[in-house]
Amino acid sequence: MSNPDSPIILVDASSYLFRAYHAMPPLTNSKGQATGAIYGVINMMKRMLSDYKPCYMAMIFDAKGKTFRDELYDQYKAHRPPMPDDLREQIEPLHQLIRAMGMPIIVEPGVEADDVIGTFSKRFSATQPVLISTGDKDLAQLVNDRVTLINTMNNQLLTPEAVEHKFGVKPSQIVDYLALMGDTADNIPGIPKVGPKTAAKWIQTYGSLVNLIDHADEIKGKVGESLRDNLELLPLSSTLVTIQCDLDLPETLEDLKIQPADTSALASQLKNLEFNSWLEELSSNHSELQVNTNTKIQQTHYEEILTKKQFRQWLSKIEQASLTAIDTETTHIDAMQADLVGISLATDVGDACYIPLMHNYPGAPEQLDKGWVLEQLTAFIEDPQKPKVGQNLKYDFKIFANDNLTLRGISDDTMLESYVLDSTARRHDMDSLALKYLNHQCIHFEDIAGKGKKQLTFNQIDLEQAVPYAAEDADITLQLHQNLKPRLEKIPSLLTLYNEIEIPLITVLATIERRGVLIDSQALREQSSQIGSRLLELEIRAYELAGVEFNLSSPKQLQQILFEDLKLPVLKKTPKGQPSTAEEVLQELALDYPLPKLILEYRSLSKLKSTYTDKLPLQVNSRTGRIHTSYQQAVTATGRLSSTDPNLQNIPIRTEQGRKIRQAFIAPPSQKIIAADYSQIELRIMAHLSQDPGLLHAFEKGLDVHRATAAEVFEVALDDVSREQRRRAKAINFGLIYGMSAFGLAKQLDVPRDEATHYMHKYFARYPGVETYMENIKETAREQGYVETLFGRRLYLPQINAKNGLHRQAAERTAINAPMQGTAADIIKKAMIQIDHWINSEKLPLNMIMQVHDELVFEAPEKQASEYAQQIAERMSNAVKLSVPLIVDAGIGNNWDEAH
Repeated sequence: MSNPDSPIILVDASSYLFRAYHAMPPLTNSKGQATGAIYGVINMMKRMLSDYKPCYMAMIFDAKGKTFRDELYDQYKAHRPPMPDDLREQIEPLHQLIRAMGMPIIVEPGVEADDVIGTFSKRFSATQPVLISTGDKDLAQLVNDRVTLINTMNNQLLTPEAVEHKFGVKPSQIVDYLALMGDTADNIPGIPKVGPKTAAKWIQTYGSLVNLIDHADEIKGKVGESLRDNLELLPLSSTLVTIQCDLDLPETLEDLKIQPADTSALASQLKNLEFNSWLEELSSNHSELQVNTNTKIQQTHYEEILTKKQFRQWLSKIEQASLTAIDTETTHIDAMQADLVGISLATDVGDACYIPLMHNYPGAPEQLDKGWVLEQLTAFIEDPQKPKVGQNLKYDFKIFANDNLTLRGISDDTMLESYVLDSTARRHDMDSLALKYLNHQCIHFEDIAGKGKKQLTFNQIDLEQAVPYAAEDADITLQLHQNLKPRLEKIPSLLTLYNEIEIPLITVLATIERRGVLIDSQALREQSSQIGSRLLELEIRAYELAGVEFNLSSPKQLQQILFEDLKLPVLKKTPKGQPSTAEEVLQELALDYPLPKLILEYRSLSKLKSTYTDKLPLQVNSRTGRIHTSYQQAVTATGRLSSTDPNLQNIPIRTEQGRKIRQAFIAPPSQKIIAADYSQIELRIMAHLSQDPGLLHAFEKGLDVHRATAAEVFEVALDDVSREQRRRAKAINFGLIYGMSAFGLAKQLDVPRDEATHYMHKYFARYPGVETYMENIKETAREQGYVETLFGRRLYLPQINAKNGLHRQAAERTAINAPMQGTAADIIKKAMIQIDHWINSEKLPLNMIMQVHDELVFEAPEKQASEYAQQIAERMSNAVKLSVPLIVDAGIGNNWDEAH
């Protein structure tokens, strides 16, 4: 019988799974199926149920795939061996068994189980004590008067006092303690030579990591040197070990309530696993396992459409529906290479269909003619008055466009609904959203198509498997929309942003992507050849300088040459304590030594060659003769677009080789390239947001704002500002709006910190409104947990009130800059929508072909290029009205470089 006064139990199930696997003997049943880890985890569960008789208990597992920590640090857990096959095969049977017992399972994509536990413990401990069942020391940071840890392997309880006794630091200091030590298992850097005793001693002495960093010079001996050599690793280590406690998770306390067991399913699974003693317990009704009578099963009706009669019935449904979910199945993830295989539709929850068109596996049934189906659907697809919802409809728009259909009536997109609600969430794909908002595990594509080289394309998949998968996509999309749209409607500013910017942008981006860009492949091949020759020259010269041949791309061999053979000074070390050969290290060494300078040139040219001059010609689409990037609309936290496959936003503009690559982006015959770029848009947004009189005056009068800043900071006449002073003023202007500290500014300008501090004081004395804005926006962020762009886009800052000073300061820097970056992103999106409308409404022979940060690129007839460039600049300038003018520089040329 459960105990209403018992604590909420949160089980770190992934931790126990691994521990049980290693602790238990390698049990197998008569079928050769490994069962040891399953037995260990279930045994632990039964003990917790018996000891505490809880009402609320959840088994929390790590999800498959990468988390935000992997995005922060690509070496995170990089050295962990792959999961053993005999452990992997136990996971799904374990999940089935836990669910049959009525126990809630939580698997949150994009974060670790620790973060889910942290969020739940913070959320629920206010009303009821929380007991975390784990063997992981990292979770000790969550302990307080309401949260206790228990290690059920040894039955050890950790209260706040016990944490301090065990580790030598308080729970609130555990993050700093762990950051100093690092973690070899997770490949978290830490400080080399620092173990538990040293970490605890330092934290006891200085109280916090921030204070320790400030007094790093006081630490004596080799360990002090190690600390000072690796100070810049600490913010990363601290972030990696900090458990997130403010995740936007949909679960309420009721979702953690233990349900009665499904004895039929449980008996079947226990029998299959050959856990006979537990099966006998269940039969005699002496165990904690009870009959589940409360499970609500969602009934679904997924229809396979193979006849014209069935099709016409569904055509009538969608014509009468107030909203239809639509999805396409294709042969390729790249829409420009894909062929349409089938179409899914849903009009009500649980009611969906799949119309197969091109399945061609042996024995495939006869399907409706693709041309006939598309002809029948044309009126619906192209009717702007028939609202449609989808997941990433930009892709489906392009697929229909391949068959000369224009998808109109795009009213909603669940990917964008999720993104607008919280751009800082890590994943907005359907599978992740279904788990997060519907607690539903979708059929994975790999489950029906396989993996790797043998993976089938969708046209090769048997309809018996294809229909449930495809119809579920439409059904779940509709359910997600019904869950997400009401959340948006509660926040009018976000709803407006969604309806007026993100949804209209779908078709604009899809059109740009389909149009593509023309490149001179021969010019790129010639440049590749030239770069290859230069790389060979650099290799020969490097061998001469080193006195031995070596692989210039090998950090290990480079360490040997630079720091052991040539005895160059070690400026920084890797997390493993090896001399670093990172770019910033080589840049500093290159000031005094020839080989590092040569290596930098080699790396730069090698990257350009592999990423662009070699690769771009291979990415020319055989159907169109052009390259087609994809603009990711739901990736960056600030709202900026991200270009992939290929990435056209990272081509260097200041180097000769980068400009040569841009020269290969050419206009078609009788056409010109127009490149229109916002000038200093983020500084202008800062002037608007801060309303600083000095900045407003500079922009209103059309002054060179960097020169004006230099005149103020360096106390010289405007006409006497030197090029170097202007360069420094530019670094100050942009550095400070990015929330840069005096330390960061000193490093950027290569001046002492006192001098950088002096520059900052002079800057804020000249532009006091900027400083006021910065302080106000940080306070706003602290109060509401997020900042907003001018158009209401929100950027959530879960670390803004963190006790950890490093995390808090990073969040404060983001609070300052995100409204500017995000507003700049919103402005160019609005400009794109307005210009696209102008082009279409007047049927102009003008094509938008690229968006690169604050720049739009077009193809225009040669004779009208000048007129169009002027009108584009005017429309971009007038996309929004700020307190200062938005200036757009528009150039014309035969290629992108000439036009820029």
